Amino acid sequence: VCCTDLHVVDGVLPHPKLPLIPGHEIIGTMVEKGEQVDRFSIGQRIGIPWLGYSDGQCSYCRKDKENLCDNVKFTGYTLDGGYADYAVADHRYCFSVPSSYSDAEAAPLMCAGLIGYRSYRLATKEPDIQRLGIYGFGAAAHIICQVAVYLGKQIYAFTRPGDNLAKDFALRLGAKWAGGSDQMPPISLDAAIIFAPVGSLVPAALRATAKGGIIVCAGIHMSDIPSFPYSILWGERIVRSVANLTRRDGRKFLEVAPRLPV
Repeated sequence: VCCTDLHVVDGVLPHPKLPLIPGHEIIGTMVEKGEQVDRFSIGQRIGIPWLGYSDGQCSYCRKDKENLCDNVKFTGYTLDGGYADYAVADHRYCFSVPSSYSDAEAAPLMCAGLIGYRSYRLATKEPDIQRLGIYGFGAAAHIICQVAVYLGKQIYAFTRPGDNLAKDFALRLGAKWAGGSDQMPPISLDAAIIFAPVGSLVPAALRATAKGGIIVCAGIHMSDIPSFPYSILWGERIVRSVANLTRRDGRKFLEVAPRLPV
């Protein structure tokens, strides 16, 4: 159960399709397909992610930003999801699932992995970014920590204060340093990803980041960001959000993940 499922059920995310079948980290076997489906075969195992449809015609889609589509639809939110015996999906938005993963292992890759990878990609666009902070060491964070270490980045993990189990987990996965979110890292960061839906972490991450650094807010929902002094934003620091995923991100991530393996 992804936390976004809970946001939908609790009404934090407005205007879901009703009635609705939730669930957007779907791994299943194809039992039937439409006449125009040529990418998959009956009996093949596939994954169905959060992004379920984009119109391909709006200004965002034409700029290769389908995740910002004006008429986008989301699995388990504005499209019926996977908490059912059967689900219907648009084949253009589905992924092949690496055979090395069981269904239970592959399911989180469809959301935590894909959104995490897009967040990582936006945080590390510049080639000189080496020191990456991760705030909130949950599902997406522990996946992306592995990917980042594999790709040669230094990870500084920030957990809930006092959560020693999470700190130890981050260190086992290759983090260079782990501490509470109320602490400063031993060295200034080049960029940071905030996975925890806690707005107060934005100024905390800004204070921990060097000039020119990038703060990526990875969640679809976050509590209000408190006011903060301009001085911690100054120096061409950037704060940006991540919205959903693109299919290109998904294909890239599912190429990398089995190599580690995540």
